[in-house]
Amino acid sequence: MRRNDRLFEIIRILRDGKLHRAQDLADRLGVTTRTIYRDMEALKASGVPVRGERGTGYRVREVVALPPLTLEAGEVEALNLGIAIVSEAADPDLSAAARSLADKIDAVLPTRTISEAEEWKYAVHPLASAARGFSHMSLLRSAIKGRQKLRLAFRDGDSRLVRRTVRPLQMDYWGRVWTLTAWCEQQRDFRVLRVDLIEEATALPELFVDEPGKTLEDFRARTEAG
Repeated sequence: MRRNDRLFEIIRILRDGKLHRAQDLADRLGVTTRTIYRDMEALKASGVPVRGERGTGYRVREVVALPPLTLEAGEVEALNLGIAIVSEAADPDLSAAARSLADKIDAVLPTRTISEAEEWKYAVHPLASAARGFSHMSLLRSAIKGRQKLRLAFRDGDSRLVRRTVRPLQMDYWGRVWTLTAWCEQQRDFRVLRVDLIEEATALPELFVDEPGKTLEDFRARTEAG
């Protein structure tokens, strides 16, 4: 029996929800227990919800299989906000399940290349930190669409509270952490800010228009140039 066929047969056997000893599986499939151990590790690594270990037996946990989904940015925001809230639940099982779900979502979301020097900005922080940023999400998105300047108060790399007037250009998702790309009026340069570190956000009555050197295209060109 080919390995792929054997793995499929193991899944079929385990779907009855009962506990199956490695020796029983080995006898049934005509292989050694060592082979079964390797097969179980392969199934776990592939995402099959196998529970158990050597000496106790194996079973497949009850799971809900979802078809492939295409999510818009707003739907990802809503999903992650819900996960962040549940992760802080008093029920340890719910909290653990929320964090496990977050890991699975992170594993399938598209990623972007980030230079090593900038990695600290996008480190995966506790979900509670991510939840704080969602309180500003609606305002930030609205300001980007309306091309409206913002007055922000946020923590810099040294945890100091600073206030800046910015032109919001784009929001990006980096695995539980959202960032805002903006043109800073005081520093006269682009800034990429972690949304969860923004403590205050106020929409100003002043609108902005494209100016050479201050647009999202200018930022992208600089990034691509290295």
